[in-house]
Amino acid sequence: MKRSQFDQLVQQAFERIPPEFRAALENLEIVIEDWPDPELMEDVTGDPDAVLYGLFTGTPLPERRFDDLAPLPAVIRLYQGPLQEDFPSRKDLVREIEITLVHEIAHFLGFDEAKLEEYGYG
Repeated sequence: MKRSQFDQLVQQAFERIPPEFRAALENLEIVIEDWPDPELMEDVTGDPDAVLYGLFTGTPLPERRFDDLAPLPAVIRLYQGPLQEDFPSRKDLVREIEITLVHEIAHFLGFDEAKLEEYGYG
């Protein structure tokens, strides 16, 4: 799938997020990359061969302080390669993009893995 087509699927998933949540996503950048860097995967998971579909980096909203200097934007990375490889059906891919995007946005909003499990996004 071409990057532009994948971008469109990500944009459609983003637009399905309720507007009240989208309004809280200022200073957040969503980046699509081909594959995660093995060194980053080792730092994050302890396994350089681990594959993630997405990754949030930055300071979650609840940890930001009013008097902080303008923070760099938080970043959500979505990895096209692993998503497409593990979800070859367009229907499954669309669903997993949305699940991954919501999962990473939840980290930005301050949810930890346990809370995400409660909501079925762990």
